[in-house]
Amino acid sequence: MPESESSASAAATLDLAALRDGAHRCALHDGRRAFVKVRRDAAPDFFAAEARGLRELSAARTLRVPEVIALAADAIVLEDLGTGRAGASDWEHAGHRLAELHSTIGEHFGFHSDGFCGDSAQDNTTDADGYRFFAERRLLPQLRRAHDAGLLDGSDGARAERLCAQLSEHLPVRPPVLIHGDLWLGNLHACANGELALIDGGAVHFGWADADLAMLILFGAPPPAFFAAYESARGTGSEWRSYAPLLNLYHLLNHLNLFGAGYAGAVRKVLARYA
Repeated sequence: MPESESSASAAATLDLAALRDGAHRCALHDGRRAFVKVRRDAAPDFFAAEARGLRELSAARTLRVPEVIALAADAIVLEDLGTGRAGASDWEHAGHRLAELHSTIGEHFGFHSDGFCGDSAQDNTTDADGYRFFAERRLLPQLRRAHDAGLLDGSDGARAERLCAQLSEHLPVRPPVLIHGDLWLGNLHACANGELALIDGGAVHFGWADADLAMLILFGAPPPAFFAAYESARGTGSEWRSYAPLLNLYHLLNHLNLFGAGYAGAVRKVLARYA
């Protein structure tokens, strides 16, 4: 259903049923450009979760976020941000803005609704304990899924269970803050004017700020100026880098479950290091 009456009017000329699966750039009757994502096999609530996450990020008024124009069970219509190239000042600005986003503190870890990290359902049931939340809502479901699929064996599972019981020995106490939740480098999108924006908001929740930073160095990395600006704005250091592999274990497990055994070695490397 449309996000609002005005958005419905703006998107009325779009025939979503006529669009193939994939991403499309379309013109709206009011002159705006829209970016439309279509997936006929989308899980129930998949695009609704993305819309909720984008709205939450937008409400924080930090990094730019595309407006959600309209929503359907198998499609989402977003503001087209264009595609450009971020300059040095854009990266510094984004670092400051991400620090501001991470200053939005929540009452609990989790979110008011469940979401998706990629194609994997993400349980956001709230919890006051960050270690328990990370173990029970993030690591263990992915580990059991991998074990059941034959991607990990019993010794991997035993190590993982032991690690989950010892998280407080490896990770510092941190408050729950608003995070993107799937912040690999590709989800910091350079708009037409070079400004960096957050896209793909299905994994948004209140979690550890360090988890966003860790994922930003998992598949490529922003320039050093980005992290310098972030750390200056938050008054923190770079100690998160020392335990980033543990925070990224969730994403490595998710990739193992989504894309297959090629990620098993990376998962086992982290388990061997910490457990």
